[in-house]
Amino acid sequence: MAVGGVGSSLLLLSGVVVTVGLCRRLARRRLRSRPLLFAFLVEMFSTFQICACTNELSLLGNVEPKPHTALTLTYGFTVLHGLSLAGSTCNPCGTLQPMWGGGTSLRMGGLKIAAQFVAAVLARVFMHFIWSLEMAEPHLGALSQGCSSPMQTTEMQAFCIELLFSVVFQLAVLQAESVNPKYRVHLIALLITMLVYAGGNLTGAIFNPALAFSLHADCFYDKFLSYSLVYWLAPCLGTILVVFIWDEIFPQKS
Repeated sequence: MAVGGVGSSLLLLSGVVVTVGLCRRLARRRLRSRPLLFAFLVEMFSTFQICACTNELSLLGNVEPKPHTALTLTYGFTVLHGLSLAGSTCNPCGTLQPMWGGGTSLRMGGLKIAAQFVAAVLARVFMHFIWSLEMAEPHLGALSQGCSSPMQTTEMQAFCIELLFSVVFQLAVLQAESVNPKYRVHLIALLITMLVYAGGNLTGAIFNPALAFSLHADCFYDKFLSYSLVYWLAPCLGTILVVFIWDEIFPQKS
């Protein structure tokens, strides 16, 4: 029988965060001598946490009062991810940026991006299994929704929104590198919450290709070209623009 709503979801998400934390710690202890495997697993575990949590949070978007509850959860879990997943990007765009700028090798960057998409698929499979048990109220009927159609505007507008949000986010991350870490995580969380509030009803405000695939794999299957342009190409193009702006227009002093 299904039990309470938000409370049961938060309990589930706490279990995911704790389990991922234990897996990351175990990987650090056991795999430091194997850097490629270590990098792959840590990035996979970290991305799994973000994708699994966001899949669950997507079921709570209509919890009253709207949109305050959803935005509060977005902010809170973004802070939690920032504190618990230090050192991981969990976003192919975040990995592409140092690759394009020469800070990360092609081999290591490709390995991390592969880990992110593997985690996206695993998180989706795991959450769908949990939902199929229908032990919590938000899970009832969750699997029957199919493609939830996050694009509520034209493809061109959606493309521009995801590109713009990716540029804003990546620029903010670069600019915040000089900020004290205990403040930086809150600044980034506040920015993400603001972007979700501004564009969540139009595109979902995802600007993360792996997360988009984990959330909306059915939509990619139905309309692959449209969704790959909006949720894969646009954020990656935004990242490339950021690298150009940061390195060419505003070169950093040595």
